[in-house]
Amino acid sequence: MALLLLALLCVGFRLWPHPPLSQGLPLSTTFYDRNGSLLRFSLANDDRYRTWTKLEDVSPAVIDGIQLHEDRWFYYHPGFNLYSLMRGFWVSYVTGGRQQGGSTLTMQLARMHWRINTKTLAGKSLQILRAVQLELSYSKHDILEAYVNYAPYGRNIESIGAASLIYFNKKPAALTLPEALTLAVLPQSPSYRIDSTTGIVSPALSKARNQLYLRWLEHHPADQNMEALFQLPLTLRQPEKMPFISPHFIEQIQREKQQQAIVQPVITTTLDKNLQLLVERQVNAFIQRNSERGINNTSVLLVDTRDMGVRAMVGSADYYQHQIQGQVNGTNAKRSPGSTLKPFIFALGLEQGLLHPMTVLKDVPSSFGAYAPENFDRRFLGPVSATDALNYSRNIPAVYISSRLKQPNLYQFLQLAGISNMASEKHYGLSLILGGGEITAQELARLYAMLANRGELKPLKMELSANEATPVRLLSNEASFITLDMLSQHRRPGDSLARNPNRLPVYWKTGTSWGFRDAWSTGIFGPYVLIVWQGNFDGKGNNAFIGADAAAPLFFNIIDSIQAEYPDLQEPNRKRPANIKRVDICLASGDLPTPWCQRIGKTWFIPGKSPIKVDTVYRPLVIDKQTGQVACPPYQQDRVKTEVFEFWPSDLAAVFAQAGLPKRTPPSDAHCKSSGMFTTGIPPRITSPLRNTTYTLRNPKLRDDPISFSATTDADTKTIYWFIDDIYLGNTASKASIEWRPATSGSYRVRAVDDHGRADSRQLKVEIIY
Repeated sequence: MALLLLALLCVGFRLWPHPPLSQGLPLSTTFYDRNGSLLRFSLANDDRYRTWTKLEDVSPAVIDGIQLHEDRWFYYHPGFNLYSLMRGFWVSYVTGGRQQGGSTLTMQLARMHWRINTKTLAGKSLQILRAVQLELSYSKHDILEAYVNYAPYGRNIESIGAASLIYFNKKPAALTLPEALTLAVLPQSPSYRIDSTTGIVSPALSKARNQLYLRWLEHHPADQNMEALFQLPLTLRQPEKMPFISPHFIEQIQREKQQQAIVQPVITTTLDKNLQLLVERQVNAFIQRNSERGINNTSVLLVDTRDMGVRAMVGSADYYQHQIQGQVNGTNAKRSPGSTLKPFIFALGLEQGLLHPMTVLKDVPSSFGAYAPENFDRRFLGPVSATDALNYSRNIPAVYISSRLKQPNLYQFLQLAGISNMASEKHYGLSLILGGGEITAQELARLYAMLANRGELKPLKMELSANEATPVRLLSNEASFITLDMLSQHRRPGDSLARNPNRLPVYWKTGTSWGFRDAWSTGIFGPYVLIVWQGNFDGKGNNAFIGADAAAPLFFNIIDSIQAEYPDLQEPNRKRPANIKRVDICLASGDLPTPWCQRIGKTWFIPGKSPIKVDTVYRPLVIDKQTGQVACPPYQQDRVKTEVFEFWPSDLAAVFAQAGLPKRTPPSDAHCKSSGMFTTGIPPRITSPLRNTTYTLRNPKLRDDPISFSATTDADTKTIYWFIDDIYLGNTASKASIEWRPATSGSYRVRAVDDHGRADSRQLKVEIIY
């Protein structure tokens, strides 16, 4: 009955729920790239390298070797081996020989699990009791599994998984017999058997392993043919030699896990080790070549648009260099984007029907309210197509398009795209398009990947197992396709006009921030988005930080090296949208050609969205052969001829004149108006006063403070007549301005009428402060 009660007690103790032996044990995190290559093996919270490996995932040679070396009767004793304990006591304390413990694997686990001091008799007794407790609570399988995961393997390395990964760069299941027997004998005295500086195994460890091999052959005689392997020198890789790849990338994942309070022992990332090392080599070589120019730091981000996985991340040029604050992750730092946001202005303009790729925009001195932007080179090109304005990074056309955007404008678009920590819209105004705000390289990569994914915004992905996020559409398929086509016409530095047929197209843009603090080169090639930033984390400017001169060379070095390494790299199959057409346009104006257009080209056109009108730059005039003046109807065919003239607005004509390319002024037809002849031209457009602006003036009696009126006019306009509330103010030549000094505050209607009767008007508010 007593034996039955004891048996029931033991069964009840076993069946009572017990926490797993892994509970509460701090574990390291192992980071792998998408192909299974080790990136980082981090320390656990107690500064130990430790993993938990299932017993089934450990090489049987390790398990058999451990039992053969330390506890041959493991499966037969109740937690302690009375014979081993008595032998150890006799040798250690009676005969005075070398001290022996006589501990079983279960007793060793009890000591490690409960941190028992076994150097005293009381401690040894407690160890035996705890070993019995383990045997009553857990199976032999669980105890053996826990032992190999608690066992020390030298320095701060614990567990068979950590030892196998660090010393042999293998998982425990892949260990060879020499490696397995090395780890089987190592836990007995791990701190005295490996040279921590070289990793070379000491003679004592080699001797212990070889002795174990001799005993092994008694049970496994078929392994006699492996004797030669045990004569070879053995070196164990030390923790200092472990991979430390893409530290900024790994640390970002670690911070996110900490914020979410997630413990994940194994993380398979989206990083590609080969691409990461390739990018790092290009960064190091570039910094060495350009350090004399003060270019000492850079950040690079490579994202695969197919799954939004980060394939390479270089947060700084040197993680260990204190002078450049190398441990700062530059890809996650807010910086001025310069002109890298301009493609999205043009994409929104395409989306809202403000332009098509060949729409002619004015690159002339302009004011937008109180904001008067300048181009980076302080020059003006006059009429430029939208494609050239984007690729030449002209500021005036970009700000003009931005000023005409409705819902959404650029600020609202960036908010929808999740750009963080933005100030109010009024804080930026129109300067946002020229880099007035701040953005991170990771946020910029999402935006460019959206173009590659035809208007669908997706978050970046850093873990391979992360769930696919639902995309958010911010642009149409058509606008995204056309924007990329515009960017593809941006020739790389030093390129000839001929394209290399074997080279993938690159859709790219550069950016330079105010004060030369940031240089950018961003773009898409093949399946990848590549972001390159150069600057200083402390914000110091450098005249070398120009996107086209500094960032673009590294940008293309990386692209070229990737294509050389992966010659079969292809662009994803991105089909052309069905709802776009190629149409003929007059290149001078970007409008539909007339019979008099001198140069005709083609452009993409979105039916129902893209602006459509007929060209008015080239116009025919009937000229009297004798006088050279415009002939008035009725004509005598033998005395007249038809000539085509270019009718350029006055602001563009002024730019041509400044460039030394004055345009021939068309002759006037004013004398023919009495005969009923009217030419179709462009009405004047008031440029000052500004629309929707209140002018606040001081007491005009105390200070001369006039308001200047000006307008751009068609080429056939000679005189502008100005009216205030239908009261005649005066007239000026087409290119001149006129001043007005209001006497009282109020709202006024300003009207400009040219000598052809064409007019423009706007409301003006005036507040006079006395």
